[in-house]
Amino acid sequence: MSDVTLATPLTELVGVRHPVVQTGMGWVAGPRLVSATANAGALGILASATMTVDQLRSAVREVKSRTDAPFGVNLRADAGDAAERARIIVDEGVRVASFALAPSRELIARLKDAGVVVIPSVGARRHAEKVAAWGADAVIVQGGEGGGHTGSVATTVLLPQVVDAVDIPVVAAGGFHDGRGLVAALAYGAAGVAMGTRFLLTSDSTVPDTVKARYLAAAVGDVTVTTKVDGLPHRMLRTELVDALERSGRTVSLLRAVRHARAFRRESGMGWSRMVRDGLAMRHGKDLTWSQVLLAANTPMLLKASMVDGRTDLGVMASGQVAGLIDDLPSCAELVDRVMTEALATLRALPATG
Repeated sequence: MSDVTLATPLTELVGVRHPVVQTGMGWVAGPRLVSATANAGALGILASATMTVDQLRSAVREVKSRTDAPFGVNLRADAGDAAERARIIVDEGVRVASFALAPSRELIARLKDAGVVVIPSVGARRHAEKVAAWGADAVIVQGGEGGGHTGSVATTVLLPQVVDAVDIPVVAAGGFHDGRGLVAALAYGAAGVAMGTRFLLTSDSTVPDTVKARYLAAAVGDVTVTTKVDGLPHRMLRTELVDALERSGRTVSLLRAVRHARAFRRESGMGWSRMVRDGLAMRHGKDLTWSQVLLAANTPMLLKASMVDGRTDLGVMASGQVAGLIDDLPSCAELVDRVMTEALATLRALPATG
């Protein structure tokens, strides 16, 4: 574990040694990766959207058995059982609750009253302003370079907007993988950086080696944004499957989504009524058509095919553009140590003022 530390509002808020966050990636951010990140002194976030409620409780307890350090759980704010999952966080003494979508004012208050730090992820200044007004403790702001669902505004433009708009700690995401990026984010006024693809490509990640090899072989130009997976902009590696999805017509896409909806129902234990309720919440929150709601079933199952089953021919690989800059698989401890050492060296190399 690195002796180099940088105290920031993020480290003070959540009690970690380093201002680095490992994001909650579905099928990727499980107990092994999260605990390895936590033991390295950074903030690991457990992904719960692809888990049943019982699996989430078990995963939280497994992380706790592996580390005494703080960690977090990522929740879907629009899920029908979000309150039940939040109760697990409280009951199990999890330090941080993060959200891919803005949680309600009531849910934020309930978690904060129980001593949980609430950190939603946002992709626009207005969303950061909203959750800050509702009492969020910090925000993760992801620019368009980030993997998975993403926006069109680059981190270097979005980050200073959000920093200037809110008075809570801001964590920068999208395009970060090393100590230079951490220093750059701090210079913009951020309290730390969040990294997904960089932590996916570690030896502690459970993603199959064949899938990691595809990431390591990718150039920056091999990462693309498509709406053909679930109707929303989704950044991922360009593969033969992605090309085929982009060529497919609406009818074929919807038939595929129906099959994946059935598969996700079996995988998650979610009843059809719950899926309909969650679909209604998605439509209200993002103004989606029913076709887009149905297409959303593609995401978890296509990701599982690659991230769990290793079938790059049948699945998609969410990826930040930064994948084109990564060429190794360090452990989480080695990665965090490297980031902090590089950050200190970068700071020391800056021209002196005077």
